[in-house]
Amino acid sequence: MTLFDLPEPASSVCDDLQLVSVRQHLIKQDPSGCRFAKVLRRTIDQLLDGENTGRFDWEELHKTEKTHAGTLVEINLLREFEFSSGDDLDYLIEGIEVDCKFSQKEYGWMIPPEALGEICLVVWADDRRGLWSAGLLRANRQKLTTSGNITKSGNRDGKFRLTRQHHSMVTWLWRHMPLKENILLHLDPARKSTILAQPSGQKKVNELFRRVTGRRIDRNAVRTLAKQYDYMARVRDDQQKTRARPALRDEGIIIAGDARSHRAVAAALGGPVPEKGEFVSFRVARAAPHHGARPAAEIEGELWVAVKDDEGVDIPAPKLPSR
Repeated sequence: MTLFDLPEPASSVCDDLQLVSVRQHLIKQDPSGCRFAKVLRRTIDQLLDGENTGRFDWEELHKTEKTHAGTLVEINLLREFEFSSGDDLDYLIEGIEVDCKFSQKEYGWMIPPEALGEICLVVWADDRRGLWSAGLLRANRQKLTTSGNITKSGNRDGKFRLTRQHHSMVTWLWRHMPLKENILLHLDPARKSTILAQPSGQKKVNELFRRVTGRRIDRNAVRTLAKQYDYMARVRDDQQKTRARPALRDEGIIIAGDARSHRAVAAALGGPVPEKGEFVSFRVARAAPHHGARPAAEIEGELWVAVKDDEGVDIPAPKLPSR
């Protein structure tokens, strides 16, 4: 991508050469916004800390944890993009001081006094809506209003926020982009209740892959349900057939991971195909004439097709190739 390929900023900010320079740098580093999106997904999961808490809903966080989100977003973006730290503000980008602000509500960013007149990288993410945005603004004091937050001493905290009529100050880098799905949060209540009602982490993981077939499941969901350090062991084969793969194979279900051979099977079955750190479970049956032209994968020398919950399966399902 060249400078000439970059989408043009609004004419109102074209005269702000520093803002344009920062914008071009960020878009060059992440043209699609996928790196930004991964940082936000990772940061939210870091705060939820499912491995230790079993949480998967932002609303379950304590107020202090939500407040800490801004600091984590700032640090994780700095590490991902290898920004230099500024002298007075968070980053130094193209030799320009930039402050990073995160809010759980769009346009809810709190601008500190030291950022007045400076460029702010403003970021928003909503796990329930599955959306995120990031943009730049010049913190013009005349277009900001003092916040209503009161400190413990009874004084206002001295921060500022955008007035409604000046929301157009934001020059968007990425607007209302999809945030990787938090599958436990978005499951329908009946299936979610059934999964969470299981008496152990292993049984919860098994029930997840049993109840949620044909959808990408991020390993963080497994970590949250298993609540143990070696959470991936809950999926692997074992001689006792208690773990997810062998237990569900006896029910006609296979669990594809991100190994190349597993991805090839998932693609041949018609997908979805697991990406890095993901799984997809499929109910399968040996290909038969009544399956018509349904996509089929060759596993253990036979052709298999993915089937719906109300269709018959073959027991046991085949074992996926290890390589």
